[in-house]
Amino acid sequence: MQPFTTQVIEVISSIPEGKVMTYGQVARAAGSPRAARQVVRVLHSMSSKYNLPWHRVVNAQGEIALKDDESFFLQKMHLEAEGVTVGEDGRIDLAEFQYEPC
Repeated sequence: MQPFTTQVIEVISSIPEGKVMTYGQVARAAGSPRAARQVVRVLHSMSSKYNLPWHRVVNAQGEIALKDDESFFLQKMHLEAEGVTVGEDGRIDLAEFQYEPC
């Protein structure tokens, strides 16, 4: 496994319940600020294997990025179950719910 992939898994695993991070923020925390698309790839291919809290990662606007209805509502349901307020449009207030790792 590539070191960046390992770092992405560690960063995503560290997002606490009730908080979110953006794809770009995860990429920066993992050491590669321009690799947001790679974060998407890691989430897609490794969420199940590593039991990642995939639902806690959103786009730069604080929106659920998944477009198909089933995935959108599944992510929304997971976030709301953790106390994150999600608008009908899938938007999350990053000022309130964004996690800033140390």
